[in-house]
Parts: sequence; structure tokens; C-alpha cells
Amino acid sequence: MAIDRDTVRYVAHLARIRLDDKELDLLARQLEDIVNFIDKLKGLDLQGVKPTSHILPLKNIFREDKRIQSLSSKEALEDAPLRKDSFFVVPKVIE
Repeated sequence: MAIDRDTVRYVAHLARIRLDDKELDLLARQLEDIVNFIDKLKGLDLQGVKPTSHILPLKNIFREDKRIQSLSSKEALEDAPLRKDSFFVVPKVIE
């Protein structure tokens, strides 16, 4: 799959990222290399290979959940710059 400058420019626009011409060329080459490598991986015979999330035999150590006292609404809102009743007031972010 070919990834050209126009594709990178379009995706950068969607992500609201400004890229100059040098960065567009570099990212186009890097992304195309990544896609080509993934295409190589698709051609591998993986029959009998167990799925894994990590190459090392790691185990996660979970602690027991314990119920503890949390902040009251008043305490949580104490340092809020803006609040209304028992809620935080935040700026509107939807265009």
C-alpha cells in the first residue's frame, strides 16, 4: 500500500497537526515502511504459535480491593476554579 504526501497531509489535517514539507516526506516514507513490514508479517505461517501479549513470562500482581472513605463533594470542589452547585464548571470544547 502506497502512502503518499497527500495521505499524510490529510491525516495530519484531521489530527490538527502542522507538518512542513520535510516532515511530510519523512512521515510518508516511515508509514510506508511500517505498512510494508506488516504486509511481510501477514505472509508468515503462524499455525501452532500461541498468542501472547509479552515475550517474557510476566505475571501481574493484583492487590485486594479495599473499600475506603473517599472525598465528599464539598472537599472535591474546594479548590475548583469554577463550580455550580455540586458540579465542576468546565469550558465548552465542542465546536
